[in-house]
Amino acid sequence: MDLTETMFTTPEMSAVFSAASQVQRMLDFEAALARAQAGAGLIPSEAAEAIAARCRAELFDLAALSHDAAVAGTPAIPLVRMLTGLLDGPARRFVHWGATSQDAMDTGMMLQTRDGLDLLAARLLDIAGVCAALAERHRHTPMAGRTLLQHAVPITFGLKAARWLALTTRLVRRLRDLRARGLAVQLGGAAGTLAALGQDGIRVTELLARELDLAAPALPWHAERDRVAEIAAIVGIVAGAMAKVATDMALLAQTEVGEASTRAPAGAARSSAMPHKRNPAAAITAIAAARLAMGTVPTLLAGLVQEHERAAGGWQAEWDALPRLFRLTAGAVEWVHRAVEGLEVDPARMRANLGLTDGLIMAEALMMALAPHLGRDEAYRVVQRASDRAAQTGTPLQKVAAADEQIRAALPPDRIERAFDVAGYLGSTDRFIDRALDDFRAVQLQQGAGGATG
Repeated sequence: MDLTETMFTTPEMSAVFSAASQVQRMLDFEAALARAQAGAGLIPSEAAEAIAARCRAELFDLAALSHDAAVAGTPAIPLVRMLTGLLDGPARRFVHWGATSQDAMDTGMMLQTRDGLDLLAARLLDIAGVCAALAERHRHTPMAGRTLLQHAVPITFGLKAARWLALTTRLVRRLRDLRARGLAVQLGGAAGTLAALGQDGIRVTELLARELDLAAPALPWHAERDRVAEIAAIVGIVAGAMAKVATDMALLAQTEVGEASTRAPAGAARSSAMPHKRNPAAAITAIAAARLAMGTVPTLLAGLVQEHERAAGGWQAEWDALPRLFRLTAGAVEWVHRAVEGLEVDPARMRANLGLTDGLIMAEALMMALAPHLGRDEAYRVVQRASDRAAQTGTPLQKVAAADEQIRAALPPDRIERAFDVAGYLGSTDRFIDRALDDFRAVQLQQGAGGATG
């Protein structure tokens, strides 16, 4: 790895998609295949156990395997040869019985994917836990809601955190669902007929799936890559969602906004040229990792286009793209966790920023107070006129409204004053926060009851 590559992933995800892990997962396939075939009466059980006993990555020379894979065009061919060489006697004859290279590689990839999904879901739950605490703590901390980067109407920071929470909770559910139903063994033999196994191919597939705790597909899927494309899409969504949360935090940390900042270790997140700067480095790195991750998704979606019964390039591109997607997405998730965990919220600055427009942020509230009396369209025109006057003269909107004859005729002074009460114009904010918290707690309970990320 180069100097920056480790910034955009985690050691745990790198281990899941390491060369040693890939080899072990393909060996797990070979061991399970032998046992499944013994269970179906196709090979002797003694041979199956002898094969399984040698299916340990530490028995293999990874450097030699890598060299030979480059010559063979696939790691599975030299792996099977080396595994066979580790065996004595009759068991040698039954290694990789009736299977093809893609069976070993695809099933190994599914096992790695399962491990990767578990890591992502677990870290997302950590993020959700932090967001839940922020949502509860700041449910009544008012701030400006922003649309198209402009002040819109008041919200609370608790609601913003609750939206991060709801998003993250949905991601956990998607990953769990994918893990439960989207990961299937691959066993098709030379061209997807399992002819080498006679009439026992489906039985062996079912036993293999049981051995590995993966789904048994109705048919082999060598050149139908919708499963891989779905994995890519969902993991890519995780990366993009992390970029959204990180972007929010980076924008809140802007000097002109200053409503939140991310705590960092001493010496970190500083400019090399400007001593005063405290950069939102964790959020920025999360965005970078997410962009890189999303950039791999088109390669995997393009792999849906394959030739006949075996791909000429599309499948092979997955070998690099899928591990890369997982590593980079793990980096984005990890950096968002660091950013949100170290987030320092400034309620005073949030309240001060609410006043930047001298009450214009409450224009919709004033309009809705007038609407029952004037009709929505006329109320809009009246408040727009008042807002323009306030902006042109530098006068607070509440003062302009109190002096406007048409507004005064429709609303008494105390009703005009209430229209400018931020706390009185938060709508269903509390209920939305409660919904996000309840949903998160339900996911936590599923986890505690042995959910899919175990």
